[in-house]
Amino acid sequence: MPKMRAAIFVEPGRIVLEDKPIPDIGPLDALLRVTTTTICGTDVHILRGEYPVRKGLTIGHEPVGVIEKLGSAVTGYHEGQRVIAGAITPCGHSHASLAGMHSQDGPGTRHGWKPMGGWKFGNTIDGCQADYVVVPDAMVNLAPVPEGLSDEQVLMCPDILSTGLGGVESGRVRVGDTVAIFAQGPIGLCATAGARLAGATTIIAVDALPDRLAMARRLGADHVVDHTQQDPVAEILRITDGRGVDVAIEALGTQATFAACLRVLRPGGTLSSLGVYSTDLTIPLAAFAAGLGDNTIVTTLCPGGKERMRRLLAVIASGRIDLGPLVTHRFKLEQIEAAYELFAHQRDGVLKVAITP
Repeated sequence: MPKMRAAIFVEPGRIVLEDKPIPDIGPLDALLRVTTTTICGTDVHILRGEYPVRKGLTIGHEPVGVIEKLGSAVTGYHEGQRVIAGAITPCGHSHASLAGMHSQDGPGTRHGWKPMGGWKFGNTIDGCQADYVVVPDAMVNLAPVPEGLSDEQVLMCPDILSTGLGGVESGRVRVGDTVAIFAQGPIGLCATAGARLAGATTIIAVDALPDRLAMARRLGADHVVDHTQQDPVAEILRITDGRGVDVAIEALGTQATFAACLRVLRPGGTLSSLGVYSTDLTIPLAAFAAGLGDNTIVTTLCPGGKERMRRLLAVIASGRIDLGPLVTHRFKLEQIEAAYELFAHQRDGVLKVAITP
């Protein structure tokens, strides 16, 4: 049986490259030959054992590639076509999908719906840090890459860009809004770019790393705040003349940043949460106005499906957002363990890595 290389989860602290059989496909699937993929912060949670997956699972959920083989029932695509698939791969016919919540797609049980059921790659099925990946429900999930765009230009679309923009959309950022984004990792940077795209006129980016704050300015931030040099809550309130922000976006997943987002909101403002949390959260009473502040707290899981991907590809093709500079390091697939070591420890100014099989 033909073999391929794949980065598999062995145990907490160990993701290694091993050989696996090239998978078969069903009538609705496509086999994608991966040309570029990347490592996500969620993959690091898996590596550390903070998010459980089964042993032997291939990790990764951000594929750019070429269609190697199509299922017998798949129409509208052709072998050899360059495509992406979102990190979220809905089936298109579940109750969640038909309600427009593709990210929550998945089988129901007598106990209710499983949260995050639309996230399958590297979670419930083999992912794309490999030579090949099976894309389920291909006609719902494959989006052709426009001519003239490189793999690295579109690499953020499957997850990072979709998530960052999703936080802006969930927060209902409007023209003229003031927005604060806490943490300028890849998702926070995409939220910064998305806030500008949505019409926010005062964008405040919070982080501690000079390179990330500089990138935030490049992507649209009007103010940057180094939280190691000053209290970010006090500084944001100073910038806004005590009014607070219309929308605060939490893009790190910690108690401190979640609480800070609440504290900088204007009355009736929205906290849009994108972080992946590994411990319980506590809502500070004063910032929450004892539950009477007319605030909104909303969470977002990366929207997926081919229409979402088409729209994001159109944003990249238009030049409205250029995320190519987020790729700071490049590795071959055989170097993926070194790539994880670099990315997990956030060394050498890393933002995103490009992995090429």
